[in-house]
Amino acid sequence: MHATTARRGEWLTRRVGFWGSVGGGAGASFEAYARILHPVDGHRFDLASADEWGMQPVIEEREWSWAEVAERTGRTMHPLVQWQRLCGGTDGVRFDDGWMIGQSPEGWLDPRLCAALTRHLRPATSTPDDITIGIWTGFGHLTGSVGYFSFSTLEDGEDEAARDARLREGEDILRREAEASVRPEHRAAVAATALGGSQDQVLALPGRDYLVLGGGLDELADPSWGYSAGIGWTPTFPPSPTPQLIWPEDHSWVVCSEIDWDSTIVAGPRSLIDAVLADPAFESFEVQETDELMLHSDVINSR
Repeated sequence: MHATTARRGEWLTRRVGFWGSVGGGAGASFEAYARILHPVDGHRFDLASADEWGMQPVIEEREWSWAEVAERTGRTMHPLVQWQRLCGGTDGVRFDDGWMIGQSPEGWLDPRLCAALTRHLRPATSTPDDITIGIWTGFGHLTGSVGYFSFSTLEDGEDEAARDARLREGEDILRREAEASVRPEHRAAVAATALGGSQDQVLALPGRDYLVLGGGLDELADPSWGYSAGIGWTPTFPPSPTPQLIWPEDHSWVVCSEIDWDSTIVAGPRSLIDAVLADPAFESFEVQETDELMLHSDVINSR
């Protein structure tokens, strides 16, 4: 990925609106729209044992689909289902057999799913080697405000002061690693915008600013693409940030992972949307341009 100009997004500024709606986020007037639900991490705890602090060990972990959670909670799957309504709150859900299901990642399409999506995006554009991605400028990786919280018990022969010093050293290493993983020109572009300055590499849309980069679908087809893009990926944590917007130069489709959404919208021609909906790699629904993806939009699953 390389730096590019925000002018590449001028066409999209004329087609987006209120970010809470499908067309408002991904752009209006596309032939069809698909909503891809973000899978959720689950951990199963051993309920029969605990350590000296009462912590139960994790004995299994895997991703869960929304449909699996709905089956357990007695809720209903439908195109406008909202994760918090599905699991009954903001803290995930815990089942009697020890499984704890967390929160659906918001504004984050797993790079592996993004790579799988490129199989369908490529034949739907005449410019697969000329795409633009937009990354929300609020990510701490880009602003230099990324932070870490560490918790650790005392090691043999260690007092609390020594432990705290060890944790601070570890946090400093992680912070320096994160700062070094962002290219200076990306950080400068974000900083200039935050200070009210004009910056050609930042696209301003209603309620959101995005750092824009150029590249090709072949790059996104590699789930590790972000490590060489200089956007803050480090080996220590899951790849982050990921794009909130992706579009090709011929404007035939848009992929939108709005930062506050628990899902990703694909907008484009009918053939593309049909291919996404038919792919078992995705848990997806067809949605309409005017649909809203807010908590209150799930009128089927009550609080």
